[in-house]
Amino acid sequence: MNLKHAFVLTGGIGTGKSTAASLLSLHGYSVLDADKIAHELFEEYNAQIAQLFPEVATKHTITRQALAPLIFANKSARARLEALLHPKVRARMLEQAQQLETHHQPYFLDIPLFFEIEGIKTYGISQVVLIYASRELQITRLQARNQLSLEQIEQRLNTQMDIEIKKSLSSFVLDNSKDLKHLQAEVERLLAQIKEG
Repeated sequence: MNLKHAFVLTGGIGTGKSTAASLLSLHGYSVLDADKIAHELFEEYNAQIAQLFPEVATKHTITRQALAPLIFANKSARARLEALLHPKVRARMLEQAQQLETHHQPYFLDIPLFFEIEGIKTYGISQVVLIYASRELQITRLQARNQLSLEQIEQRLNTQMDIEIKKSLSSFVLDNSKDLKHLQAEVERLLAQIKEG
């Protein structure tokens, strides 16, 4: 599958990827959101997921809130969930990407775990835009945003590839270590580069 106009948008938890995605949308670019698709599929396949995790399911249904602690603490539980959902997320993303290809305009696939799932191989897209913030900043933001302990934050960060490694693998790096105005300037710089080809 040849996705000539596709760019991947990725980052880490607390780097500000959702904000960057919103800014790209405001500039008129299409953004396909893997998390949103994963949430839809979680509902569609809820009964199947509940069967996979009977220890946290109630009456053949399961909530993401009930599943989260298990997924972040247990590698094999995470692998079971990913084996069910990832191929379905990928299929739906690629289907939507094919439709966007017909417009011959750049668009973005927002895939948080792009490097973790060997996305360059599975999606065949090599143009990767990383929203970057240091690990220390990720922790500070997550403490401000979520009611999570430092241990829970570390646990979540440790399920993702280190942000510095992601930085070295990306085609474009947007620095999000300052304020919103700075990120807006970074997004505009990226779009100028894309337009130049």
